[in-house]
Amino acid sequence: MSAAWCLLGLGCLSLLLSLNARFPVQRFGSLSLVSFFGGWLTTELALHHLFVQLGLAGALVYLGALTDFSPHGYAGAFLLVISWAQLVRLHRRAALAELALDTALAKLRGERDPGRQVRFGEVLRPFSLRHKEVRVERREYAEHGGKKLYAHVYFRRDQPRNAPVLVFAHGGGWVVGFKRFQALPMLNQLAAQGWVCVSLDYRLAPRATFPDPLIDVKRGIAWTKRHVEEFGGDPSFVGLSGNSAGAHLAALAALTWDKPELQPGFEDEDTRVSACIPFYGVFDLLNSKGQWRHSGMQNLMRFVVIKQSLAKARDQYELMSPITHVRADAPPFFVIHGDVDSLVPTSESRHFCEALERVSSAPVLYAEIPDAQHAFEIFKSIRGVYTVRAAAEFLEFVRSEQNTLRQGVRAA
Repeated sequence: MSAAWCLLGLGCLSLLLSLNARFPVQRFGSLSLVSFFGGWLTTELALHHLFVQLGLAGALVYLGALTDFSPHGYAGAFLLVISWAQLVRLHRRAALAELALDTALAKLRGERDPGRQVRFGEVLRPFSLRHKEVRVERREYAEHGGKKLYAHVYFRRDQPRNAPVLVFAHGGGWVVGFKRFQALPMLNQLAAQGWVCVSLDYRLAPRATFPDPLIDVKRGIAWTKRHVEEFGGDPSFVGLSGNSAGAHLAALAALTWDKPELQPGFEDEDTRVSACIPFYGVFDLLNSKGQWRHSGMQNLMRFVVIKQSLAKARDQYELMSPITHVRADAPPFFVIHGDVDSLVPTSESRHFCEALERVSSAPVLYAEIPDAQHAFEIFKSIRGVYTVRAAAEFLEFVRSEQNTLRQGVRAA
């Protein structure tokens, strides 16, 4: 194949990725998954894509892609220029995440001047996620049928005392997912700032069936409260977070601490949390507002996770939907979602926040991140850095105002 044809192919692929990042597929289950992967990696690594494509295009031009006025070569170059303009646009718009997050946080602390701008150099190595000041220990926290469940505990090497605590549940559609690869920017950053962070395993479908994953997360919270002082943590302040399926479990656990049927074998243990930060979660398995435009989630629940249809097991779907558990004494929530999420519609988060805000006496914050796909904060990107900062600020504020917020909940 000639260099000109290769340049045309590169131009077509580049433009397809750029357009998919801006206009992802959201209405069709399997195609949405493909669109997610392409859009996620293009949006969060826009300049990385640009630099790689510049190098490839330069090599093809050197090999003669534009000699003899080849129409294929020039067509490819034209498509690349259009695509590169879109990549630059995506990169520049990443800074809009700060505005969206600051607008949400203003409900807590009022308006303020923008913080330090994230520079590209900070995210040049997006997968370099470890922090030299942070130590990680692996501890078993439960066992079911011979399968051991582990927690990864992140804490400063100098092990400060009375550190606030964050428990995290990973995503993966309740069927896959690995805690060692998710939320590492947030867990390491908070640990470096003096927090103790605990990232949990939980049983996965199809071997597990709801409410097994929720029970595991609750057991992980109880284990954390019993053992976190060994790492310098303060069990009186335990926040809870999760992404995607983990966000669903986090929100559900945060709203059902007083339901003993969801804590079999440890009914009397304290699983109440001080704050909750769900990232792009599923909150309404009933699809009560018609927010799901395709049957992908319904089929996943019916055949893999709950293993019964909504018509036959409505009570189970209600029990497993955080939106049916909204309450006046809920902890403070900060819900974060990307506005071009291909896998979970933003209406899930909007609908949940509206329902929770109507009844809760605690703050309910919602930030919709421009151009952000599903999983946008998993590695270091500009949007991800701003989001981790905002999550840390929210948790620090809730901790500083904990007594005041608790009084408000009791009054409600």
